[in-house]
Amino acid sequence: MKAFEQSAPGDYDMILMDVQMPVMNGYEATKAIRKSSHELAKTIPIIAMTANAFSEDIQHSLAASMNAHVSKPVEMKVLEKTIRSIKSGGGAPNRRALNSDKWF
Repeated sequence: MKAFEQSAPGDYDMILMDVQMPVMNGYEATKAIRKSSHELAKTIPIIAMTANAFSEDIQHSLAASMNAHVSKPVEMKVLEKTIRSIKSGGGAPNRRALNSDKWF
């Protein structure tokens, strides 16, 4: 979180956020980023990266202002599709990505 807050606009294109971290979990970190004074705090795409892949986990990620959810182990095709969709302005298909080639 501090690395983003201290960065110049354009240093980061998006954030791949691990949800399960020891000091501050990814939901808390995302909320803190979104509330920060950084000029891109409200708009930088944040993708949840977690082994928790139930629908309530996806909803928790979206409720924390993350743009998408990708479950671990990460399939590169899914991550690539998610990133492409977000970069093209569409967000993740249906705003969530699961660890498969199907979008729900």
